[in-house]
Amino acid sequence: MQQKSSTLAPFKSQAFRSLWAATLVSNLGGLIQTVGAGWIMTLISTSHSMVGLVQGANTLPVVIFSLLAGALADNFNRRQIMITAQLMMMAVSVLLAVLTCFGLLTPWLLLAFTFLIGCGSALYNPPWQATVGDIVPREDISAAVTLNSVGFNLMRSVGPATGGAIVAAFGGAAAFVVNAFSYIPLLGALFFWKPDYANNGLPRERLVAAMSDGLRYVFMSPHLLNIMTRAFMFGLGAISVLALLPIIAHEKLDGGALIYGTLLGSFGVGAIAAGIINSWVRRRFPSEAIVAGSFIGYALSCLLLALSDSSIIAHIVLFPAGMCWVLALSLFNVSVQLSTPRWVVSRALALYQTSSFGGMAVGSWLWGSLADNYSPVIALYICAAFLIVGALMGFKFTIFEIPSINLDPLDQFREPELHLDLQARSGPIMILIDYEIKDENIPEFLETMSLRRRIRLRDGARQWTLLRDLEHPNRWVETYHMTTWVDYLRHNRRRTKADADVTEKLRKLSEIPEGMRVHRMIERHTVPEANQIQVKHSAHHLH
Repeated sequence: MQQKSSTLAPFKSQAFRSLWAATLVSNLGGLIQTVGAGWIMTLISTSHSMVGLVQGANTLPVVIFSLLAGALADNFNRRQIMITAQLMMMAVSVLLAVLTCFGLLTPWLLLAFTFLIGCGSALYNPPWQATVGDIVPREDISAAVTLNSVGFNLMRSVGPATGGAIVAAFGGAAAFVVNAFSYIPLLGALFFWKPDYANNGLPRERLVAAMSDGLRYVFMSPHLLNIMTRAFMFGLGAISVLALLPIIAHEKLDGGALIYGTLLGSFGVGAIAAGIINSWVRRRFPSEAIVAGSFIGYALSCLLLALSDSSIIAHIVLFPAGMCWVLALSLFNVSVQLSTPRWVVSRALALYQTSSFGGMAVGSWLWGSLADNYSPVIALYICAAFLIVGALMGFKFTIFEIPSINLDPLDQFREPELHLDLQARSGPIMILIDYEIKDENIPEFLETMSLRRRIRLRDGARQWTLLRDLEHPNRWVETYHMTTWVDYLRHNRRRTKADADVTEKLRKLSEIPEGMRVHRMIERHTVPEANQIQVKHSAHHLH
């Protein structure tokens, strides 16, 4: 569903304005730190793989910890999580600067501290991405994601060059010091922002169960799975340029830290241009055409970067590479946000980031290894071919248009009045739902129940079955299990307005006056006393 709101509409929100502006400063510091880390690694290590692993160390934590962070963000105060992540990254940056100043930094220490900063990013990103939907209306989410991308890439256009100048003039430690100070504005903005989070009155989900529910939701959503697959492929291929750029600047173009910074700046300018035209592109082209075009455009940039030894040409070809980067990744992000209800949006975004950053982490190692064993040019040739394959995968893993469905909570479920003293953690719970279906309506009923099954399992149900009565063939029973009573309540509150159509259709198909009859059972496992005696007797003989 194409968004018609203005690109600047999210700025009507004071919270969005302050957080966006503070994020600009934080992104600037992070990019300066990235330049410093990448360039220092070229000076303290002769291995191309180690240089590539700087990018990998920054992205690998997102792969490992994003789902955990997403589960935390869906169940705890997002603002507090973001503040904790920022304080953690600030402390690591300070320590990194101190070690560099005293000449104690080694390649593996640099990777370790880069990894820790990546851990902070992994903790911060899911709640921040989900917060976009908390502070702007649904119709402005696409514009807000685009503005975040434009803000980041605005800093990408000046940050790397600034970082290169700082490293060239004052050394790598200065880049880490600047990054440490860059966290202060964002910490201030988060401190003064007082969000009003809704409380559904239910206990928090257990962490492992919350992660499992997030995985289940995505695996039961084919559209989201297609996005994750293509995001992984794009991340794996597209990271090649950023991972190998220090080597290309140093060896192929015979440049210094400043050239490396301006090359990244050119990439950032292209990304800003994509942000500006993003809404126009989405209105005129289908999603799959944008994604496939981004794969192909990036592949051509890799090919031209490999063919030329000119610094000018390198700057020129990095411009469309930056455009393709933003067009693809922002479309993936918006599609996930607008295709997912709020109760699981942080986990869905976390899994999207796990896919894209997982591809980047693998790609950082892969392209660096190929550059070591062959050459950076060969690595770029192979990457260009790989990205073409990624475009062709659109025939199998198509990115469809964002569905125009209402994912707001249905909010029609009322907790039934129970006549047993049931606790929130009591269970297991078994649900049976009766239907009476005429023979002529059975094909339509079965087709609708296939949708019902996916909704049930997606929202947390276990062991879903559909039974037909052998003595009364028109009688059908839907059954599923929930671990506890509170899980059953949570399952029903996850239902969206889009799901209501399936329920209403089943009510109309059923001949039961109220449409369907629901039985809520708690399982009790008992062993007859005679069997207990027999078990004890058998155990006695075994001894």
